Amino acid sequence: MPEHEIGVVGLATMGENLARNLASHKVRVAVYNRTRRRTDDFMAVHSGEGDFRPAGSLDELARLLQSPRAILLMVKAGSAVDEAIDALSRVLQPGDTIIDGGNSLFHDTRRRAAAVEQAGLGFIGAGVSGGEEGALRGPSIMPGGTRASYERVAEMLTAISAKVEGVPCCTYIGPDGAGHFVKMVHNGIEYADIQLIAETYDFLLQVLGMNADELAAVFREWNQGELQSYLIEITANVLAKHDGDAQSSLVDAIEDEAEQKGTGRWTSESALELGVPLTGITEAVFARMLSSQKADRVKAATILAGPAGGGKSRSDPGLIDDVRDALYASKIVAYAQGFEHLRAGSQEFGWDLDLGSLATIWRGGCIIRAQFLDRIKDAYAESPDLQNLMLAPFFQQALASAQRAWRSVVMQAVDQGVPIPAFASSLAYYDGYRRARGPANLIQGLRDYFGAHTYHRTDRDGAYHTRWAQDGSEVRTD
Repeated sequence: MPEHEIGVVGLATMGENLARNLASHKVRVAVYNRTRRRTDDFMAVHSGEGDFRPAGSLDELARLLQSPRAILLMVKAGSAVDEAIDALSRVLQPGDTIIDGGNSLFHDTRRRAAAVEQAGLGFIGAGVSGGEEGALRGPSIMPGGTRASYERVAEMLTAISAKVEGVPCCTYIGPDGAGHFVKMVHNGIEYADIQLIAETYDFLLQVLGMNADELAAVFREWNQGELQSYLIEITANVLAKHDGDAQSSLVDAIEDEAEQKGTGRWTSESALELGVPLTGITEAVFARMLSSQKADRVKAATILAGPAGGGKSRSDPGLIDDVRDALYASKIVAYAQGFEHLRAGSQEFGWDLDLGSLATIWRGGCIIRAQFLDRIKDAYAESPDLQNLMLAPFFQQALASAQRAWRSVVMQAVDQGVPIPAFASSLAYYDGYRRARGPANLIQGLRDYFGAHTYHRTDRDGAYHTRWAQDGSEVRTD
């Protein structure tokens, strides 16, 4: 008689650890992997951790599960997800639920949700953040789909999620692709956060000449204050790691080419489609692309000139504090842009996202978990319709306090030839956002000159065009 409560399809690292997490919460789990050897290896190593049952086929998996069935799909994003859904649809029955827990593009999730639900099945696109350790110990989970589909599996998902002050880092996000959209933006913010940390490391390395051990101590100290976060914590750990038994630091032996799986690029593409100025995240994506041009950079280093002069004195006690403040200010901008993107997506697709609840579930389990998120949660609790996080009183004050240091660090980096694209673009966004009137009037004038694109005036209503190259007269066009 079927007695298992959920099936897990795909036993790579994330699927394996989520299955183990479920079992640790007394959930009975049936497991299946397309390659049978991986299923057998999983059972050989982990069968004693809980009530697992292996399946040799999807049909057998369906027979092992209680009705209505729930299946967590943990396969590589893309065509493999479509293939798995098609195969599962042939063995499941109306009322059963498929959960895609991979990093799927939200547009694909919207399409899949419509098709699966038309077949009478429930479908959830769930963003899962926390890496392999989070998957095992408690991730942040962002489930999107119909409310009814979520309610069928809500108890299991909240049980395995991280908890902060007793609050699960899992909540219903919204219809169809909402969960994967939110996870995509989370990953975009992660890109920006990591790039800002890398620029901080590079600035202190190049300008102050600090070594990895000294930098590890700085990041460890910062993790005790307002910058406290998982990423700052592990930055200190990475910098402190020595290369085997050698005195040299491992980070110095790692090639300076950063890879990416595409979620940052998806975030930037989505922001362009929605008209959101996601400058920090996009600069982080571009920086990874530039890092991959290693051979070109090595050649350019022997050809292209940089600024004359040496680095700043190691005895400058205030520079490290300035960098800390500049990092904090730039981090605020990265999150402000990310939450603006979330708001725009919610409006475009009718999801009615609760931005405060997203900050709440990101406080634990996920890669961008940080003390900082409590401030974001509080900001939306005070002003649910807040247009931009920078306008919240706490963040207004924090940005104002950091402004001198922020500008100083950017200027010194430019003077020393140290690239800080995420820092600089964050400051430029801040300055652009606080301008009541910018230079776009000239842009629109130029567009009207060469393309008759029209413009609006500050002193009266309507759209206008000037016959620039003819008689110079202005005509109203609406």
